Amino acid sequence: MFLVGYTKSSALAVKCTEMDGGTQYNLRTVEEVFRDFKGRRAGMIKALTTDVGEFYEQCDPEKENLCLYGFPDEHWEVNLPAEEVPPELPEPALGINFARDGMQEKDWLSLVAVHSDAWLLAVAFYFGARFGFDKADRKRLFTMINDLPTIFEIVTGGAKKQGKEKSSVSNHSSNKSKSSSKPRGSESAKYSKSLQAKDEEEGMDEEDEEEHGETLCGACGENYASDEFWICCDICEKWFHGKCVKITPARAEHIKQYKCPSCSNKRARP
Repeated sequence: MFLVGYTKSSALAVKCTEMDGGTQYNLRTVEEVFRDFKGRRAGMIKALTTDVGEFYEQCDPEKENLCLYGFPDEHWEVNLPAEEVPPELPEPALGINFARDGMQEKDWLSLVAVHSDAWLLAVAFYFGARFGFDKADRKRLFTMINDLPTIFEIVTGGAKKQGKEKSSVSNHSSNKSKSSSKPRGSESAKYSKSLQAKDEEEGMDEEDEEEHGETLCGACGENYASDEFWICCDICEKWFHGKCVKITPARAEHIKQYKCPSCSNKRARP
């Protein structure tokens, strides 16, 4: 066993045999590197969406150069960069905290998102090079990564726009289209549940399933699934898994106007 990479944070140490939720696995196949990529990506998406308030506070411009790290177990951390020169793993963008107060918040988050996407690709293909992936393996890894929306697309809402462009908005005659008649607050929760009920009773035809499949969660970036509860933010109009924003169907019934964590945080700041 030997070290592949290490940063200032001991939690970021990556070994040939790495710990992922208590299970050991070797980062030597395309699938394992992709799993590592997805875990780190999920953590960084949380920082820039559901945990954006905490992330904003940690990026104090008065502190030293800070970086945003994502980890295979889907958590994130704002920390100083590696002390080793050169570092054994690619490093995220340095000094993300310095620009925080000099830009509009959405522009700053978008900038961090772009650099986060670049870092994730760098780490994934570092492992590919380190473990000798051939041309076919590198192509397969890129294809698997490219099938997911980027962090930038999720943070800016671009993933949702792309989904609308790919499929025409159509639905069963008894249902209202999500884009043509936007349900609000508890209505959006009821609408989501009605979708589930209708799916169970009648089943979705291929066209309807394709349409809903283009909807992406604003927190985790995963696609719509008919067996999961969803809720829509009345401010930014992004859809979220209830579990990602900690909203249950019962709780949603009592919400007149739902604001996602990101929009709530914006309204709270002076």
